[in-house]
Amino acid sequence: MDILSSRSSKLRDSGDSPVPRHIAIIMDGNGRWARRRFMPRVAGHRKGVEAVRAVVSRCAERGVGYLTLFAFSSENWRRPAEEVNFLMQLFVRALEEEVVRLHENGIRLRVVGDLSRFEPRLVELIRNAESLTEGNAGLNLTIAANYGGRWDIMQACERMLQAHPEQRSGFAEQDLTPHLAMSYAPEPDLFIRTGGEQRISNFLLWQLAYTELYFTDSLWPEFNGAAIDSAITSFQQRERRFGRTSEQVQAAAAAELGAVGRHA
Repeated sequence: MDILSSRSSKLRDSGDSPVPRHIAIIMDGNGRWARRRFMPRVAGHRKGVEAVRAVVSRCAERGVGYLTLFAFSSENWRRPAEEVNFLMQLFVRALEEEVVRLHENGIRLRVVGDLSRFEPRLVELIRNAESLTEGNAGLNLTIAANYGGRWDIMQACERMLQAHPEQRSGFAEQDLTPHLAMSYAPEPDLFIRTGGEQRISNFLLWQLAYTELYFTDSLWPEFNGAAIDSAITSFQQRERRFGRTSEQVQAAAAAELGAVGRHA
């Protein structure tokens, strides 16, 4: 994965439309991609790793600050044992082979989810990868593994109560958010799901409250840098209101533009 700084600068500076600060993706369609080619499902997962490389590279080029990929949900343990075992092996191999490249390109890696079900060797690789890249200031790449949105909210509630043992009621949203698994990241601006399904599937349930949703029929192994560009373009054409009217949003934007002009 080669990230060219000159190209990155051009992509970031083209036009006045903002690039999403945080993109979250459900990578769906590996199995169907393989089935359409009369290949085993695991071949689709292997091909999907190539799509991950392309998307990580493009997001870094575009100046995206945070990229979160849903790699393995807490419900995926229900899949055939052979497929689950392959996914675990693929995760190990990816950590062994890709982390040095991520580090060389200034990318910070984190893994969120309930790691207690993973083999000690995999957990060790995860911790080593996080430690190696923790000082990097480029793209923040998060892999959600054995993650579920409901699990995240429940563990955050438990940690919140542990932090305030004397309090049993009167909690506010801001009391819970510091205890979520991704408390270090802003809420996603853009959510992408490949594969044609139009649902969130227990992913970042708390964090996606005001996120722009983008669904595509492209299967994950087919997803690439151009596809990310299309999703970002769709995002840039939307008006994010956060409960306000369109008139209020436009007036605020005009006022901000005027303030910038006065200080130019």
